[in-house]
Amino acid sequence: MNNSEILRQLTDILEQRKGAAADSSYVASLYDKGLDAILKKVGEEATETVMAAKDAVHGTAGKDKLVYEVADLWFHTMVLLASQDLSADDVLDELARRFGVSGHDEKAAR
Repeated sequence: MNNSEILRQLTDILEQRKGAAADSSYVASLYDKGLDAILKKVGEEATETVMAAKDAVHGTAGKDKLVYEVADLWFHTMVLLASQDLSADDVLDELARRFGVSGHDEKAAR
């Protein structure tokens, strides 16, 4: 399975979990708890990613731990996007739009 297929399958699964019984899956339980619970998970995963990166730099953990935490962060961010009727495609479209644009110019245009 290629990377774009993984994103598409995950997007489909996240959509299927909307409206499902809260006890039927982890994602359904997050949706049921609402936006604040989803945001809390994104924040927790972002913090764990930062800590794993620091540990990888200092040699107290391997880079595999960083990859693991980034995967958790991406997953929970995708749950957040899905809860707002957005998807990874929306983010990829925005990244594509930025190609060829200086980061300084893009930031100044905000």
